[in-house]
Amino acid sequence: MNGGRRLVRAPLRGLSLLQVRHVSTVPFGAAAGDTARVYRELERDFGVLAPPVALHAPVPELLAASWTTLRETMLVGGRADRITKEAVAAAVSAGNTCPFCTTVHGGLLDSLSRRPVGRRRSGPAGPAPAALAAWVADGGEPPFGPELLPELAGTALCLHYLNRMVNVFLGPQPLPPGAPARALGPVLRVLVGLMRASAGTAAPGTSLSLLPPAALPPDLGWAAADPRIAAALGRSTAAVEQVAADLVPEPVRAVVGAAVDGWDGADPGLDRARLTAPLAGLDPGQRPVGELALLTALASYRVDERVLAAARAAGAGDRELLTTTAWASLRAARRRVGHLLDLD
Repeated sequence: MNGGRRLVRAPLRGLSLLQVRHVSTVPFGAAAGDTARVYRELERDFGVLAPPVALHAPVPELLAASWTTLRETMLVGGRADRITKEAVAAAVSAGNTCPFCTTVHGGLLDSLSRRPVGRRRSGPAGPAPAALAAWVADGGEPPFGPELLPELAGTALCLHYLNRMVNVFLGPQPLPPGAPARALGPVLRVLVGLMRASAGTAAPGTSLSLLPPAALPPDLGWAAADPRIAAALGRSTAAVEQVAADLVPEPVRAVVGAAVDGWDGADPGLDRARLTAPLAGLDPGQRPVGELALLTALASYRVDERVLAAARAAGAGDRELLTTTAWASLRAARRRVGHLLDLD
């Protein structure tokens, strides 16, 4: 069976990377060091070379951070089963207007709900997907016990982050450019089959060595009850912040960070001038990168060719584009989980 999976995965590698827009990718055969390690672990533990993670490869620290977060919160077996985590992932993705992630996680949720894998066969059922979706949308009292909070809030954090990166750098569906819409059904069946086959196989903590130890930020203190998840989020957050300190201008981080900190989580609407008003105090040469960061954080589905072209014209290359959007996505994800848990 493993040999069959390898035969299917090999041609999917190129198709996965073809889906990435606006930045170059690192081919599977050209990957080295930790990039090659993450690629191998993605296929082993997630089932496929998932484009939402692989798109980070031009900045290895971001690749390691995104993979560590996804793996340790969502893929590693713990107190919450995979069906419950996929229900959270699908609900967050729908709320963020991310059709790519909604399709993938909704498809896997449907498959697992009809035919569970792992300990869900004999163990107690988790919270109902509808209750989890309502919690993701409205917050309030979680429909689960506190022992599940690090895993489920961690899954929500991960998807709030990945949804934004996907909206910027991938298309609306898990298909390569030019593929007909009718191909989605067959492609999704293959992807879901591979992800199902890998569900429950990830050993705890093995991704932590990709990044150096770092303290858990106070706003992520809800993860402290699970030392492994706390370690993953501390390391990943520190990695993103360090790369951003090197590649994203400090005035941009200050202005956009303040805007995100004051955000109530609602869609800012269609008035771009009102949305970008906080950028008025930036140097004109920094405003394009500031607009990219702010839109990514607050309304990622509205990042378009104009926004990206303006950032490139202001001097941003692939590394700067990826780092700016990753930093903004993580800041927004942390804010949204704070809303969810009523931490203000």
